[in-house]
Amino acid sequence: MSSAWDLTALVNAADPKAGQAERHLWMVRLMEWLRHAPKAALPPMPGAAEDTRTPLPAVRLRHLLNQIERHEPLRQRVQGLVQAFWADIDAASLYADLGFNSRLSFGSELLTRVQKRLLPGTPDTRDLAALFRLLFKPGDELWLQALDRNTLERAAALMGPGPAVTRAILLDAITILVSAVHAAGYTPALRQRMDTTLLLAEPFRQITPAAAALREALLEDRQDEALRHAAYLRALLDACRRAAASVMPHLESYGVSVDIVFDLDQLQGRTQRIEALVDCVLAKDPLAEHHRVVLGLVQRLRHLRSVRALFARHYSLLARQVAERSAETGSHYITRNADEYRDMLRRACGGGAVIAGTVFVKFALTALGLGAFWGGLWAGVNYAVSFVIVMLLHWTVATKQPAMTAPALAATLPTGRSSSDEEVEAFVDRVAQLIRSQMAGIAGNLAVCAPLVLAVQLLAKFATGSPLVGTKEAEYVLHSITLLGPTALFAAFTGVLLFASSLIAGWAENWFVYHRLDSAIAWNPRIVERLGAARAQRWSTWWRANISGVAANVSLGLLLGLVPVVMQFFGLPLDVRHVTLASGQLGAAVGALGFGLLAEPAFWWCVAGIACTGILNLSVSFWLAFKVALRSRGVRMQDRARIGRAVRSRMRTQPLSFLRPPPP
Repeated sequence: MSSAWDLTALVNAADPKAGQAERHLWMVRLMEWLRHAPKAALPPMPGAAEDTRTPLPAVRLRHLLNQIERHEPLRQRVQGLVQAFWADIDAASLYADLGFNSRLSFGSELLTRVQKRLLPGTPDTRDLAALFRLLFKPGDELWLQALDRNTLERAAALMGPGPAVTRAILLDAITILVSAVHAAGYTPALRQRMDTTLLLAEPFRQITPAAAALREALLEDRQDEALRHAAYLRALLDACRRAAASVMPHLESYGVSVDIVFDLDQLQGRTQRIEALVDCVLAKDPLAEHHRVVLGLVQRLRHLRSVRALFARHYSLLARQVAERSAETGSHYITRNADEYRDMLRRACGGGAVIAGTVFVKFALTALGLGAFWGGLWAGVNYAVSFVIVMLLHWTVATKQPAMTAPALAATLPTGRSSSDEEVEAFVDRVAQLIRSQMAGIAGNLAVCAPLVLAVQLLAKFATGSPLVGTKEAEYVLHSITLLGPTALFAAFTGVLLFASSLIAGWAENWFVYHRLDSAIAWNPRIVERLGAARAQRWSTWWRANISGVAANVSLGLLLGLVPVVMQFFGLPLDVRHVTLASGQLGAAVGALGFGLLAEPAFWWCVAGIACTGILNLSVSFWLAFKVALRSRGVRMQDRARIGRAVRSRMRTQPLSFLRPPPP
């Protein structure tokens, strides 16, 4: 049956003796007719000119009611079908379950949403919450809201279960929701993180008898008692919400769990749904209140169908925690005065020396002729070990700075209209400090890495007659890092990997803190027995301070080695270009081919490629990290524009402040 059926054929198809699936399918088709039947299908109606602003589905509904009320056989058929529908359906599930996941898991909710987007629904169900998704679509709230009082009363008389049955359904839904809130309040994940002072009155335990007392008073028509019980239940629900809200400060201090954030949202949503249903069963005008409840359920459908909305809501707090933990690490990479600037140069020189060794190990691994996977794995191990050595020696690699310093920069953003000019200027000072620090990092890395590789090449050539890196490998270097090739694309891709490693580092630290692994290392009996109490305390302190750095360096190394291999497996010829490694490779090429290479255009194209690589490594990783940090903090567009103007003004008036520290 098409949604373009004429109304007479559609109504004539109503069969009270049909099976449940056929009855539900008829109702789905009726809703489709309301949405999509052509205007020509409707005959002219008295007062049509007055309905020009009324949504067409509302006009069709009035026409449907007119036709059914005018023809008694049609009315009997439709009402018979409706009565059979309400007799067989689990109606309480609509009010108690729509929008909530019984398994209290972010992962299960995500899987459910993906399945509902990919798999077709069926009308062969007793679950009104499931059928509701077929009956209504996002956007239906617009025409439902436009229904006038007379149309609502007529539709309820024809299609509704009746006031007494409706109240019984809503009371059942309240009971189901209250039991879910009661259970959620006693789950260890929430209970152990709530403020204990807010649990002294035991609100989660008391809501069950309070809801039962309200139900009994309503069923026995004791209205005054019902109002008192409803007021008490609302007070308990408010206490439950305040206790649940006290979990958030704990998460911000001791690590975020997306599942816990999801559980909190579910608990808060259920308490609000209970209050809406209580208002409905107590209302002097239950039809209008019930209309508001149904509108809310239809509006909720848009949110329930969105996977993106689910991620945006529940990962926003985790993104902020990751950004803040990266900011804590990144603040160490920002220099504020001349002494810190010189210290950054020194540490960058040390990092360049370590990367020089990494370059030779990389050439040695290439000479072994390993398979694609094993070559990528050992290349990643080589990078990871080098980066960890740099970290342990308190040196630095410049390309790791942007993804860490961007959240630190975002943490100091002046926000709000009350931000003073002094606060904005202080932030611009922070930007200048950051750029100076990164320039110092690159300068120190390149000043040592390339000359050191060249010196080792010349020394090996003097001692053995041949350099460590031969002519063939040198020619490959000139071909691979030149600006005339895909260097820019590969450098930008490397910037994405640098940013990804910072996310992994923030997530790993959040996971470490959330699971209290520092406490476990310090106090676990087996660990204390094996390490001794003093050493266990030292290990605990060290890992708490360095887990982010270890995770960042190891993940970055493995990403640089393995991701290109995986990409090539899928037919994407992506590679990585790291500015410090590229400079070391060029130094090795000069050592193999001789200083005459300096007069060749190929050499200078490679120099240009290294400059481009450095810019893209830094800018892409910084931009991605800064964007995440801004979103996680909810910085407004007006604030961004104001800060952008201040930065551009500083660049025009004091350009050297971005390159060197100011005098004392």
